[in-house]
Amino acid sequence: MSEVFRSIRDFLFSIMNKQFFVFLFFLFLSAVIWLIMTLNETYEKELEIPVRITNIPRNVVLTSASIDTIHVTVRDKGWLLLSYLYGERRTVLNINYKNYDKGNGGGIVPGAELKRMAEQKLEMSTKIITIKPEKLEFFYNNGERKRVPVYWTGRVIPEQLYYIADIKYSPDSVEVYASHEKLDSIRVVYTEPLNYVGFRDTLTVTCKLNHPSDVKVVPEHIKVSFHTDVLTEERIGVPIKCLNLPQGKVLRTFPAKVNVNFVAGANLIKSLQAEDFVVVADYLEIEQNPSEKCNIYLHQVPQGISRAVLSTKQVDYLIEDQE
Repeated sequence: MSEVFRSIRDFLFSIMNKQFFVFLFFLFLSAVIWLIMTLNETYEKELEIPVRITNIPRNVVLTSASIDTIHVTVRDKGWLLLSYLYGERRTVLNINYKNYDKGNGGGIVPGAELKRMAEQKLEMSTKIITIKPEKLEFFYNNGERKRVPVYWTGRVIPEQLYYIADIKYSPDSVEVYASHEKLDSIRVVYTEPLNYVGFRDTLTVTCKLNHPSDVKVVPEHIKVSFHTDVLTEERIGVPIKCLNLPQGKVLRTFPAKVNVNFVAGANLIKSLQAEDFVVVADYLEIEQNPSEKCNIYLHQVPQGISRAVLSTKQVDYLIEDQE
């Protein structure tokens, strides 16, 4: 009896397998027919064609922004567009420098010329709809350059209770190539706007440099490191000095020192000394407005100090003749 059931089961499976393979065959055949019909339709697609300026004289340096591709929107059959996108049909568009040099530090390849050169790289049936950019401009000089510093721009704010103690650039200056007039006006090159908020450890950013399209900067990217430190409130006793004191006179203040309260990074505080601050009283002011107390002023604070204030703004004083 079991042999009968086994025979029936094997027969049913063989029929199902045949039907399944027949189904797969017709599914594959319909997919191929659909693909052929689809690829035979007409489509529009944007292509990227690499561009290279050739025959540049040895003493000429291109100062314009990098021109490496043009974007061409074309119309043709789907199968041909696929060959442009993924095949080996796409080649470099070589632009002869000597044919388009205007002799005044620049050159222009008109849109009609770009279209003509692009058409030579495409099949005759392919129609060009648009080209971007509409014209190709390049600028150059004869090797004139100068080195200028770089500075960051933007919004870089560490976490609360932290501050930016130091900024390092790598490199800290770049070579700028431009026309003589442009070089005279360029004093510094700025980074693209940076936007980083809420960090506490050293932040290192690789960023692009901003510059006009007819100016070449080497290198185009730099690293900027923002070193942070913990903000700490501190005070330090500073001797009071006198400005505009006549010869033979001595100004004595009571007290002789006054506290300066300030906020600074923990590492900076370790290196601070009283001599780094200057607190003064002005003899001329005292002489013009005599009173029991004289005004004192915070005349100088070290770099990196913030919110520096005197613990008092007036002190007792005594003016004596020097012995």
